[in-house]
Amino acid sequence: MDKVATGTETQAHPAALHSRQDIATAARIVVKVGSSSLTSVAGGISEAALEKLVDVLAQRRLSGTEIILVSSGAISAGLLPLGLSRRPKDLATQQAAASVGQGLLMAHYNKAFTSHGVTASQVLLTAEDLTRRHQYVNAHRALERLLNLGVVPIVNENDTVATHEIRFGDNDRLAALVAHLIKADALVLLSDVDSLYDGPPSEGASRISQVDSPEDLEGIVIGSAGKAGIGTGGMATKVQAAMIAAETGIPALVTSTEQAGAALAGEDVGTWFGINGNKRPVRMLWLAHLADIRGRLVLDDGAVRAVGERHKSLLPAGITQVTGDFDAGDAVEISDARGNVFAHGLVNYRHSDLPQMLGRSTKELAKDLGREFEREVVHVDDLVLLNVQASA
Repeated sequence: MDKVATGTETQAHPAALHSRQDIATAARIVVKVGSSSLTSVAGGISEAALEKLVDVLAQRRLSGTEIILVSSGAISAGLLPLGLSRRPKDLATQQAAASVGQGLLMAHYNKAFTSHGVTASQVLLTAEDLTRRHQYVNAHRALERLLNLGVVPIVNENDTVATHEIRFGDNDRLAALVAHLIKADALVLLSDVDSLYDGPPSEGASRISQVDSPEDLEGIVIGSAGKAGIGTGGMATKVQAAMIAAETGIPALVTSTEQAGAALAGEDVGTWFGINGNKRPVRMLWLAHLADIRGRLVLDDGAVRAVGERHKSLLPAGITQVTGDFDAGDAVEISDARGNVFAHGLVNYRHSDLPQMLGRSTKELAKDLGREFEREVVHVDDLVLLNVQASA
């Protein structure tokens, strides 16, 4: 059985968690908190809200549980010092605000955790850190060592250097990937909403206590980011992050920051997303959920069956149409003739190379165009199937 060093003792990972009650005994938990729970446009960082959350997390850390906190709030914390009234829309100003706000946010966290005798650390990640093998290994090693030393790592996206093309977009999905990275027992997503509902709570909607599969959410309209101009997520991204975790073997709980203590105690709060899949490489999670899609490949029925059912590489003979503007190595979506996107993949050719290749065998292409055209359009190792059905 795997062991987890907590700095002062060694603790065994429990079996997979099957209910929210099991969070009370989980050995390693990723907790994500949103900007709206920690900051406001009018007042910057809310010290009271931050300290209340840290009180809960520090007590759990001192009880022996390893805690990784994924915290939004850097951009929001930088608004007031820069004299900005709303979250900026342009990337350069977002980066400036993050640069100012990240230090302020960490100063508050360090002060709050230190008051409990707990050491916190700052870990800033980019999408490349979790999708490129070398950076992935380094990130995993660093987080594991921090946890072994009894530290609470505080993770945020490195907004100051991230670009639109290679960023997570919100910390909910970052938290899901971090949970996968460090093999957490559970993911807890906190915001200003106490649970997922089957409609607007103000109109008498009912709380959804548990989600065991995507089918449980069919017909339910899930809200996006609020109007306060602070965060980037909303319930939609939290549900997506919870589903990403659950589909890869990590249960998730979505609830409010006010309910953080009750959630970590295993009480009946929030919406529980039960495990409905097995762990898979984080690179495949990125390709399925976060990659910047630059084009589309449309397949004939035979290629749909080969790729979608027999898990084969995609060859040029089965492609009927190409759209988009992409280079070799870019992510593209793969659809059937009726427009149903059922896979994402990393393409081996530029968009301008493919039209002359469509419907032709690799041997024929190698003979006419050269050996470099003999390889697959998308190799099976660079292809991920989505949770949708294609029509063949």
